[in-house]
Formats: sequence, C-alpha cells, structure tokens
Amino acid sequence: MKIAIICFSLTGWETGSRLKAELESLDNIVTLEGKSRYLPKSIEENTGQWTEERFSDSDAVVFVGACGIAVRSIAPYVQKKTKDPAVLVIDECGKFVISLLSGHLGGANELTLKASEILGANPVITTATDLHNRFAVDVFAKKNGCKIFNMKAAKEVSAALLSGEKVGFFSDFSWEGELPKGLVLCEGTEENLPETGVSVSVYKERKPFKETVSIVPPAVVLGMGCRKGKDTKSVEQAAEKSLKEAGIYKEAVACLTTIDIKKEEEAFLAVSKEWGISFLTYTGEELLCVPGEFTPSSFVRSVTGVDNVCERSAVLGAEGGALIQKKAGDNGVTTALALKDWRIHFE
Repeated sequence: MKIAIICFSLTGWETGSRLKAELESLDNIVTLEGKSRYLPKSIEENTGQWTEERFSDSDAVVFVGACGIAVRSIAPYVQKKTKDPAVLVIDECGKFVISLLSGHLGGANELTLKASEILGANPVITTATDLHNRFAVDVFAKKNGCKIFNMKAAKEVSAALLSGEKVGFFSDFSWEGELPKGLVLCEGTEENLPETGVSVSVYKERKPFKETVSIVPPAVVLGMGCRKGKDTKSVEQAAEKSLKEAGIYKEAVACLTTIDIKKEEEAFLAVSKEWGISFLTYTGEELLCVPGEFTPSSFVRSVTGVDNVCERSAVLGAEGGALIQKKAGDNGVTTALALKDWRIHFE
C-alpha cells in the first residue's frame, strides 16, 4: 500500500514519523512531508496541490492536523467510492484517528484501526455497517479480490440489513465460512425473492434480484493463439468478442494464456498490460498433458506441435477448471475460456 502523510507542525511531524516507521515495517511504501515554515523541509506547493497529486498516485492520504484542513484540501478531488483513495485525519498529538473518506473500498477503516493501534489512539469510524457489525458488501468484494458493480444497489443492501430485512445471496461459486447474518441463500428461481440481493458470478445476466449488486471474481482464464506478428487491435477485438458471446465481464478475466513460443508476441503482451492481467505461457509438453477433449487442428499441430493451444492453455491456466467456451477463430486469432475452481471466503 502506498501511503502519503502530511503534517503541519513539529508535534505533528513527531506523530507522523512514528506512524511512518511502523507502517513501513509492515511492507507499506510511506512518504512523510510537512507544510510549515517551522519545519526544516516544508513542501513548496500549497496543500491543495499536494493533495491533488496524492489522489492520483497514492492508495491512502493521511493528514496529521485539523479536519478542516483535510476537508478543504480533498473537496475538489473527491470522485466516487470506487476511485477515491483512503483518507485519514489524525490530530497532531496522535489521540484520535478518523476514517474520513473511502472507508470500505479504499481501506480507510482498516488503516484507521492499524494507525490507532500503532499510536495508541482512539479510532473514529462512522460507517453504519461497521458500527452495527453488519455485512458490508463492498468490504466483502475487496477482501475476496473481486470487482463490484451497481453501487446504488450496494447502498440498498446496507440499508436493508441495518433495517433488519433479509438480503438475498446468489452465487455460482462455493464458499468457506458461514453466510453472514441477514443474507438468505437463493437459487435465483424462487417465487418470492428478496427485492435486494448480492450475486457472485462472472456472467452479466446473473441478476436475480430487483436491485442486484454484482460481485465479479477474477476466475476466468482467456486462452489464445494467433498468427505470428498479429496486430494488437485484432487480438483485443477477438478477446472482447469471445467475452461478449459468452456474456462474461471483462473484469472477470484473471490471465491470458498461450504456448511458450508466443511468449514474445507483442499483441499478447500489449493486451495483458492494457487489461491489467497476467500473461502465462506453457511448453508444448505441458499443454499435451492437459486432460480432456479439445478441438484439434492439423495446422496448429504442424506449427506448434500441439493440436490445440487456446483451449488447452485456458484449462491449464485455470488449474484444471472447466472449459466454458470452446475454440473460436476470428481473423487469424483463436480464443477459448476456462473457469477456475474459485471460492468465496467469509470471515
């Protein structure tokens, strides 16, 4: 986690220094800066300019000073829950740590508790689900490494749980732990489904509730093959077409896989970088050992020594998961999709 701390007095500098040292020992990247003529190295830009830069390059921003300074500084740059970094405010004496912005998705609440532990301070957390110890769907998504869609419905989930109403829970995946209090397991076909619910799936159509929060796990593997030197645009279009035809979220793709003779293929490298996913390659021997029935191609075998690259590499990348879309060819590019045996974790 990249954390930026700013303070405005010598006392605040001492508090910030204590916090920085301990957070760095936990493998965080932490910077500490000051804005005061009484500090030996005061930043030249104003606090608003400093905040603008930190909102774009940091995971968390910590103000050691008055709440008013923090509020005025962050106001022009606040966007939405899914984008804002965590923002904390700590009084200069280190008595209180306040979770000010992005408590759940940004991790401000969790960082507040850790900073309070380090400083021996009182944590101040105001999110209702935390105060009442209720299931928070955005925290659940983050801790499981998932993307979340329909934040409006997420608010409805919290409101329903806080009001004592039941919230539906549908999942294409099994889980470890117990279903949190207030959630009701649903198959998606019941006559009297709760109006509000959570759906864990890679498929866009899995929205069984009137107000559905979609939780999308990184559980899909995109297996690919292509002619040598194929352009990036064609490769990306083929990948997007494959996902569209299967009705799968792009955000569900965990990695792109292929044979090792394609490990330097520029189009594959470019797509994996653009999509923010890993790029995995396997030897021909590894692919031939993958069990299952795959769509054979004599041409592919003559070039690679393997009868099928996209399907076999997808299944191998999914660690033996199920092939959910067989080989499709489009303009010199082949694609296939496999689904990992992914699991939900409830604490």
